[in-house]
Amino acid sequence: MRRCPPEIAPGALDEATAARLEQLIEEEEGAQNRFTGWLGQAATGLALAMALFHLWAAYDIVPTTTLRFVHVGFAMCLGFLLFPAARRFRHRLMPWDMLLIAAAIGVTWYMLYGGDMIGTEPLIDRYVFPEGWDLVVGWVLILLVLEVTRRATGWVMPVMSGLFMLYGFFGNYLPAPWRHQGYDSERLIPHLTITLDGIFGTAVDVSASLIILFTIYGAILQFSGAGKFFVDFSFAATGGKATSAGRTVVLSSFLLGGPSGSGVATTVTLGTVAWPMMKRVGYRPDDAGGLLAAGGLGAIISPPVLGAAAFLIAEYLKIGYLEVLRMAAVPTVLYYASLLFMVELDQRRIGASGRAQEIVQTERPWALTKKYGFHFTSLLAIVVFMVLGYSPTMSVLYAMVVAVVLSFIRPESALWPRKLVDALAGGAVQAVGIAATCACAGIIVGVITLTGLGLKFSEIAIQAAGGNLVITALYTALIVWIIGLAVPVTASYIICAVVAAPALIKLGVPDYAAHMFVFYYAVLSEVSPPTALSPFAAAAITGAGPYRTTLQAWKYTLPAFVLPFVFVTDPDGVGLLLAFKPEMTWVDVAWQILLAAAGLAALAASAQGYARRLLAGWERAGFAVAGLLMIFPALLETAFGDAVPAPHLIGVALGLLLLVLQWRGPAPAAPAA
Repeated sequence: MRRCPPEIAPGALDEATAARLEQLIEEEEGAQNRFTGWLGQAATGLALAMALFHLWAAYDIVPTTTLRFVHVGFAMCLGFLLFPAARRFRHRLMPWDMLLIAAAIGVTWYMLYGGDMIGTEPLIDRYVFPEGWDLVVGWVLILLVLEVTRRATGWVMPVMSGLFMLYGFFGNYLPAPWRHQGYDSERLIPHLTITLDGIFGTAVDVSASLIILFTIYGAILQFSGAGKFFVDFSFAATGGKATSAGRTVVLSSFLLGGPSGSGVATTVTLGTVAWPMMKRVGYRPDDAGGLLAAGGLGAIISPPVLGAAAFLIAEYLKIGYLEVLRMAAVPTVLYYASLLFMVELDQRRIGASGRAQEIVQTERPWALTKKYGFHFTSLLAIVVFMVLGYSPTMSVLYAMVVAVVLSFIRPESALWPRKLVDALAGGAVQAVGIAATCACAGIIVGVITLTGLGLKFSEIAIQAAGGNLVITALYTALIVWIIGLAVPVTASYIICAVVAAPALIKLGVPDYAAHMFVFYYAVLSEVSPPTALSPFAAAAITGAGPYRTTLQAWKYTLPAFVLPFVFVTDPDGVGLLLAFKPEMTWVDVAWQILLAAAGLAALAASAQGYARRLLAGWERAGFAVAGLLMIFPALLETAFGDAVPAPHLIGVALGLLLLVLQWRGPAPAAPAA
């Protein structure tokens, strides 16, 4: 069974580094068995069956309960087959694996057919008065979901789910305001396993109907060579000069990350090719690793995929996926603009130090485009189909057909049957960890909805903030970030969408802005220890210390992560999401975008400590204040009330004054080594 791997240039890494990268990828995607012979064929066959079922379900009408039950059933069977109980059992099918697979098949059969054979009512209607077998099968299902999630993603999610279940059982023993009436097995277990509010809730629905289709699409692009082309094109388009190294990483991360949606895979693909060039032009290992990780992070917030959480946003808000893409467009551009500001300052600093060397451009971009330019359709196909009126499900299905057909333009990219089977199976395997995470998160969400914890938590957060929106937003960001330290981005968003977002909505923030705010801070966990897998992967490539690389990744990404506060604290900030209030015009939106871009540039100068020349300490502080005033004026209004008029304009004036002082100051000086 083949994993859908990131593109790594042959000979780019030594064996130790490649092994370390494989370990980091496994921390995100799980340590997989590598079966050969009939076991490998069986694993490929099961993964192919999962992919084909979901492709058929996308084309035909399948009842929602059937789709969710079968999706989780496939994820459990494939998870127990491909993910060992412990590393020492890798590449072997153990007896308990076969027992768990049999149990998963049995539970899935019961949910589909067996439950309706018991009692006088269908299974779905017995959640209030369950039969004895309903409780037995429910407990087995919960244990299976916890175990497959542990195998695919680690211990954190199952432990958190177990703690939430304990809260559901024994919440009546807690003090106010956390207390609730307490629920026994006959009430809690059916709620989590029979209704569509628990394991088979919204998250699994999105995973079954959309996310797996996009993972299959991403695998098709990877096997057809699209990822390699995006990297090669970026290097050809911006390469050849020492000052182009950082720009190359920014452009290639955007092109590669959009269809990928995976931060670690994008970081590894870029790093193996870009690090030798970055080293040659003068980047330190930790600086290069931080930039590579920041580029990988962009994969999770870049259309058309935006990681798995974007599909959940559309479902929770009951809006079209195209609407989510529209809301993400400007923040994505501003994120990459922030990275571009940072690398331009990098290049000034490196150039001033005299350490830069020229690099050699190997092939012209037009020559590459003539050969492989058809891969650019992957960036546009899904959006074009949705604009034409097709649903996201049909859009990605048709985009797959387009990608497969166009792959035959070049013989080396052609998806002949064997290669296509590997792509379909690889996409299904990539979806296993996401499906398990969504099912496990469903346990948490089910407990939250049953006990009313989400509403209680909102009241607690608002009271702690004294009803102040800015402070509530700061608390919310901190909560999302802390949860994100322990769980993947998808799970972090699912939990916080029902726990943290309601607090912002109660204070008058539009629901779409609150959910986008939560989404962006959930993404921040990708570069935050102990789950900072992208910086750790970059550090393995560059040879820098992992935590120093993580700090550098924070330096590159933090200016852009101030931006989400505009969505929720500035009444006109929703313009950045291309959402218009009744009195807003395109001029107002353009002004918001201009202020945000200028503020990010000021924060980038502060973070880098460099503008036209090295900045003194007071100049760095001045640029930081100017950037915050342009991006986050509500912070000043919270501190001083209405006593300070037009904080936006104060920030603009301060930034311009500092630039004039930079221009009139001494010539650029080399930074200290």
